[in-house]
Formats: sequence, structure tokens, C-alpha cells
Amino acid sequence: METNKDIQNKIDSTLNVIDAIETANVSPFFKDKTMQRLFTEKEEIVTTRNWFSPKLQLATLSCVVILNVIAFTQIKASSYDENINEFADTYGFSTSTETSFLN
Repeated sequence: METNKDIQNKIDSTLNVIDAIETANVSPFFKDKTMQRLFTEKEEIVTTRNWFSPKLQLATLSCVVILNVIAFTQIKASSYDENINEFADTYGFSTSTETSFLN
């Protein structure tokens, strides 16, 4: 039963502390000031995202297209089979037509 008294004392002391809390005085324009700050910060974020303007998007798109056209013409100019054979010879993956003494 002593634990129940200790628990009751703790509950009573907690409720007494809650009663001692004073109400906070808030300015009547607090909500308006807060909302104004929130919206001005949001507008600043939106303006920082405008750096990728349509002009810059068009310039980037044209550069990518030009690079792709140049790369495509270079691939067409070189022979795929020649590149594969050169790679195979360099790394020893090619099969030779010479006969060896062990066969």
C-alpha cells in the first residue's frame, strides 16, 4: 500500500505543478506576422529555382542534341567489327588460325 501512496503523491505534485503554470501572453498579430514570414520564405525559395529558365533549357537541349549527333556520326564512321577484333587481339581473346604443336 505504500507504493500506492507514493504514486498518489506523485500524481498530486504533478497536478499542482500544472496549476502553477501561468498563461502566456501572445501578441494579437502573432499569427499574421508568422504567416507573413512563412510566405516570404516560400517566395524566396521559388525565385531560386528560376535559374533554369526556358532560355537556359533551350541552350542545354541544343548542346545535348549536337553532342548526340556528333557521337552518332563518329560511331558510324568507325567499324564495329574492327574495334571488337582490336580489343580481342589486345587482351588475348581472339582465336588464332595457326595450328599449335599440342593439337
